[in-house]
Amino acid sequence: MEALSCCIANPRSFLLGLLLLLASAVFFTEAKVHHHEFIVQATPVKRLCKTHNTITVNGQFPGPTLEVYNGDTLVIKVTNRARYNVTIHWHGIRQMRTGWADGPEFVTQCPIRPGGSYTYRFTIQGQEGTLWWHAHSSWLRATVYGALIIRPRLGTSYPFTKPKRETTLLLGEWWDANPIDVVRQATRTGAAPNVSDAYTINGQPGDLYNCSSKDTVIVPIDSGETNLLRVVNSALNQELFFTVANHKLIVVGADASYTKPFTTSVLMLGPGQTTDVLITGNQPPARYYIAALAYQSAQGAPFDNTTTTAILDYKSAPCPAKKGVSTTPVFPSLPAFNDTATATAFSNSFRSPRKVEVPTDIDENLFFTVGLGLNRCPPNFNSNQCQGPNGTRFTASMNNVSFVFPSSISLLQAHQQGIPGVFTTDFPATPPVKFDYTGNVSRSLWQPVPGTKVYKLKYGSRVQVVLQGTSIFTAENHPIHLHGYDFYIIAEGFGNFNPSTDTSKFNLIDPPLRNTAAVPVNGWAVIRFVADNPGVWLMHCHLDVHITWGLAMAFLVENGVGELQSIEPPPADLPLC
Repeated sequence: MEALSCCIANPRSFLLGLLLLLASAVFFTEAKVHHHEFIVQATPVKRLCKTHNTITVNGQFPGPTLEVYNGDTLVIKVTNRARYNVTIHWHGIRQMRTGWADGPEFVTQCPIRPGGSYTYRFTIQGQEGTLWWHAHSSWLRATVYGALIIRPRLGTSYPFTKPKRETTLLLGEWWDANPIDVVRQATRTGAAPNVSDAYTINGQPGDLYNCSSKDTVIVPIDSGETNLLRVVNSALNQELFFTVANHKLIVVGADASYTKPFTTSVLMLGPGQTTDVLITGNQPPARYYIAALAYQSAQGAPFDNTTTTAILDYKSAPCPAKKGVSTTPVFPSLPAFNDTATATAFSNSFRSPRKVEVPTDIDENLFFTVGLGLNRCPPNFNSNQCQGPNGTRFTASMNNVSFVFPSSISLLQAHQQGIPGVFTTDFPATPPVKFDYTGNVSRSLWQPVPGTKVYKLKYGSRVQVVLQGTSIFTAENHPIHLHGYDFYIIAEGFGNFNPSTDTSKFNLIDPPLRNTAAVPVNGWAVIRFVADNPGVWLMHCHLDVHITWGLAMAFLVENGVGELQSIEPPPADLPLC
């Protein structure tokens, strides 16, 4: 060291510089680029005693789990070897300036045609926890989906005790049919689509269904250890309750944001939502059912009233082969399918871990109704095409606009290239007609207007949206997902939102940060976000039957000043339209 010192004027400065250099080197090397290849293809999959030629990724159902660290970049080449058009959406990823990688068909890209390919490139920025990916084309996401796990940046840790092990549980729906045929039949007839035949956990229905017991998912645990369960509702059309027999669950995260921990025995997740929970092996060593079943808030609507199960298996439990030892798993106490009180208590428990910067001084104060509708039978249709209630066709809308997706070019391309006639920017900021949204709504308001309308936001604008459910045809809990953004849910309630009294309920201190809000049945939710991500971003109900009917709109967020506030140029391999 003395020999080195004699050659350096200021050894202390040199060491400090060396340390800074090493620190920066560690920072830049810790962020990795992960390359993956997704082959979308038909694969024989046997469930409920029958084999179907199911659309999968890489022959897996569910598809592969992607595991990254906060700050990493994903490069995923998707090749379509199926017979349907396809796109992939990375649900909950902010996609800062990379809207071309978001994935919804005809919103940010044209579909990947059979035989084609497209490479999605994006960086994880400031998100940690559980997200997922899924097809965003027709009803392909019934089977084309998988988990996307974001671990804390290297050198940092979870804000809770590190779990002994982690298990991802993807809740899904299974049709004993081709899901594309199911939605096409519904579109042809105007009626509601057939409900699913089973729910699944990691693709398996579980013990309570025919021909399913031997493949029931086993989740290991040992006495005294605390494990992390990453629960994703990847079902197509159903909100789900989730519970584990005789075990409490500590919620520590949702939608890749940490939460203030709270204890519950039941989760309720809308499609699109994720919840991270800690579970401790503090019960007598045995086998315990993990169960998921429908939360069905729409009165009188048909639904899949079955229960999917997995098994929490204590490693020290008696061996199933021993004679005289009961190996039937302990069954949980399940909520009723219409238990809105339990769903509400769960939803109201979410808080951010600490005080957060909620947008104030709102620039855009928006009020969007969300709900169903009925279209009168068009004169050129026959009765077979109008099999909805009383000879109608089902529809859905936001602010009385039933969203029509473009069919020849994506919204983002039309915006970027200045192509007229693809969309208009007159999506209404408030309902065109004010009415008693959750009361007895006049039949004259049941038929929305079709349109491809977007709402324009200036870069950096502070936005508040009241999402108001309606009772048109039937009231229902709607999981509303916003692409390209997380948002704070600052309040929710029942009935019609009243700005005079309900603003007193706003939580502007520690509201939860989510990407999907479950708008209560016959109620409302208020969200806030800053429009800091330029592009075209879809907002829609994540019950796919509802987006099929038009329960969607899109925000067009303008570029700000300079390159860092502008969307990147489109990639060279963006699919042709």
